[in-house]
Amino acid sequence: MSAQAPAQRPRVTRALMGRTLAVALTGMHGHLVEVEADIGQSLPGFVLLGLPDQSLQESRDRIKAAARNSGLPLTRRHLTVNLVPAALHKRGPGFDLAIVMSAYTADRQVTGTDQAVFLAELGLDGRLRHAPGILPSVMAAVDAGHPDVVVAAASVEEASLVPGARVRGFETLSEVIRAFGGDPDPVTIPAVIRPPACRHRPEDGADQEGATPRLRVITAAELPDLADVPGQSEARYALEVAAAGGHHLLLEGSPGAGKTMLAERLPSILPSLDDRTALEVTAVRSLTPRSGEAASLVRAAPFVAPHHSSSMAALVGGGSGLARPGAASLAHGGVLFLDEAPEFERRVLDALRQPLESGTVTLHRAAGAVSYPARFQLVLAANPCPCGWGIGRAARCRCTSLQRRRYAAKLSGPLLDRVDLQVTVPALDASALTRGAGGESSASVAERVQAAVDRQLARLAPWGLSRNSHLPASALRQGRLAPDRAVRRALDHALDHGELTARGYARVLRVAWTVADLNGSETPTAADIDTALYLRRRTEREDT
Repeated sequence: MSAQAPAQRPRVTRALMGRTLAVALTGMHGHLVEVEADIGQSLPGFVLLGLPDQSLQESRDRIKAAARNSGLPLTRRHLTVNLVPAALHKRGPGFDLAIVMSAYTADRQVTGTDQAVFLAELGLDGRLRHAPGILPSVMAAVDAGHPDVVVAAASVEEASLVPGARVRGFETLSEVIRAFGGDPDPVTIPAVIRPPACRHRPEDGADQEGATPRLRVITAAELPDLADVPGQSEARYALEVAAAGGHHLLLEGSPGAGKTMLAERLPSILPSLDDRTALEVTAVRSLTPRSGEAASLVRAAPFVAPHHSSSMAALVGGGSGLARPGAASLAHGGVLFLDEAPEFERRVLDALRQPLESGTVTLHRAAGAVSYPARFQLVLAANPCPCGWGIGRAARCRCTSLQRRRYAAKLSGPLLDRVDLQVTVPALDASALTRGAGGESSASVAERVQAAVDRQLARLAPWGLSRNSHLPASALRQGRLAPDRAVRRALDHALDHGELTARGYARVLRVAWTVADLNGSETPTAADIDTALYLRRRTEREDT
């Protein structure tokens, strides 16, 4: 009896697979994402897996139209795209190019895509468009060991700002297909009709025509000169100290005394941003959809002045889903100016207390937590009372004692304790206004500030710091940076008598070091500490 032949197993058709790389952003931190494409034998369809958000889900129809209009339609079989790691939320249209290239790779239409990072949005006509967050995305790709990046032509300059990145830019999807060995049918893409240039900068924050801007960002080309400010020698010196050491500043005075003029001229005497800070500032701008593409690193210290009606989300960051950066992060490396500070909601102002200490904003939402850099100089401008006339030789104030207390209480004690310099800006007399030009120009003051900053860079190198305001309190109380007991006698007396908190004690020492740097001294003297105490205690309020 012959042996029965074994049953022959059915032949399994190997699935067609493709792989590309993209980047998912969580705040400013990028995570490398593998985009896997599988072409199966089932009914036609397009499935997108891996926790995509709504804008990413919509990419399926967008990608199919872009592929068809680029001369190389997607496969008619069942296409499954998986974004790995699957547990990480993916957001935005920046995955479009990576998805379509992985689908082409699975269909054997292109090759060599597995090591390249694709970062671009697709238009229905097949054009590649700039995607927000290109700069931090390229930084994450380079850090992960994948320097080959493919972006839209409009994003090349911004992507090229990252050291070590090998960037290729293309105008259309058909150009990308040919670059990776594909052969699309020739197509004609209609010319784009571009809208006329907008009269207002995107940073103005106007959501619609005629809307009142909520956020002003002054560029380096628009910086006013300090010489335009008449008089106010004390306030000008406080501004110089603030610029040299990176200290926070409160300007209190009657309306028209020049508080806003002084604050807006602070960026004109600040030193240029270092490479690391410039990259961070540019990356934050890149995350803002209306900011446009960054052609170069932001070297000038930013100046951000939100309106006093701004919400907490506008000031420190927020929004649905993962929180987006606010004015505090846009002012990173520069100045956050709050004019009419007591008119802000108190809880909004108190939200700044954490970034003032840590230099970062950490926002928790149901979708996750994000952190943005926020090491800025806070400049507050305030009136002495609701009517504004509570200071001066001929005070016209008619506010009651209760009204003055309530107005002063809008700036909480813990917030003011973090403000290093608190000065009074007196009203100007006729002689100061008619004397002609004010004091020194911004260029002259900036030279002294830069010299003081250079001294700080040399002294603080062992700590990896650049400004006196960043010094840890422990380094100021002991070690070679701690002044002698005889020098700090007045400071110890103020602490023992409850005139200063422990935080205020350290902040006075930081200011004293800055005063010494401006004077060219190797260490603070008793006079420098007296000056720092004077600058901190000038705005003590007395009820009338």
